[in-house]
Amino acid sequence: MKIICSKANLLSGLSIVSKAVPGKTTMSILECILIDASNGEIRLTANDMELGIETIIEGTIEAPGIIALDSKILLDIVRKLPDNDITIMTDASLKTSITCEKAKFNIIGKSGEDFAYLPAIERSDSILISQYTLKEVVRQTIFSISANESNKLMTGELFEINGDELKVVSLDGHRISIRKIQMKNSYEPKKVVIPGKTLNEICKILSDDTESDVAIFFTDKHVVFEFGSTVVVSRLIEGEYFRIDQMLSNDYETKITVNKRELLSCIDRATLLVKEGDKKPIIINITDEGMELKINSFLGSMNEQIDIEKVGKDLMIGFNPRFLIDALRVIDEEQVTVYLVNPKAPCFIRNEENSYIYLILPVNFTTVD
Repeated sequence: MKIICSKANLLSGLSIVSKAVPGKTTMSILECILIDASNGEIRLTANDMELGIETIIEGTIEAPGIIALDSKILLDIVRKLPDNDITIMTDASLKTSITCEKAKFNIIGKSGEDFAYLPAIERSDSILISQYTLKEVVRQTIFSISANESNKLMTGELFEINGDELKVVSLDGHRISIRKIQMKNSYEPKKVVIPGKTLNEICKILSDDTESDVAIFFTDKHVVFEFGSTVVVSRLIEGEYFRIDQMLSNDYETKITVNKRELLSCIDRATLLVKEGDKKPIIINITDEGMELKINSFLGSMNEQIDIEKVGKDLMIGFNPRFLIDALRVIDEEQVTVYLVNPKAPCFIRNEENSYIYLILPVNFTTVD
């Protein structure tokens, strides 16, 4: 095999597919990126058996062939080569030379025959969504997935399609994040749970272009994302997702409307007194005079008053400040509305259209003057 392509094209392609290279594996072939120039195009592929990514890059094929090269070594070499054309050439013994200007590296590759290709997925059942919208809807929910692998469903996000509405849901046992968006077209109802890792990696390679679409194809066990010259294949998380509708309520005893930036800044300041891993709640006291936020920790205490519009009863309630910050950061509106029932019941941050809903469970606290 002998191919020639620009450093920019090669590095871009390698950076995209390397997101599917596993951090740890007992199979050394999975640590490789496959360069396949056997069918008239230069195709790069990586696959960790759960997530697979392939992309096509521009370049010249002087001799067709196929080789699997160690991902880390290949990326490190390409990054440090001059900004010029790079030639990759292999011989029958899998010895591979990577040349750019006067620099030449020789490394040993692995046979492409041993590589785990992406599974062939039937591309029939699909939806179309802009790259920007998909990126945004994941950004606005992904923080609520669980890192704990013991409940696999909590490590993914529910994608529920009903007509022209896409609802994305994540939860970790302490909070629920829901985003609803309108799509250009209408589709058959569908529910799938996509791994959070897959969505995180896809968001790193999606563009912010509202005009460029992603085609998402679904099967019983896999989801496929196609955009530009890139294809991402991922296993779905199997199982029945949690019935979140019974956790949602429109009842409230207290409703407040507050400037989002002011509330976010206040909570952010309060966390200066909380060490990493320290579970100190922020205590919120809501009265007709306004909303007072207090925090007490081993480092000191802080309290601040914020103006609010209030409907209903006075209330004192405690929250994990990080959960409030995560939700407020991804809301674009200037004013947010918070619905509360009592100190033991979850609060809801949502807009009138219910295009976003953030449910956060309160925490117990003891008051200290």
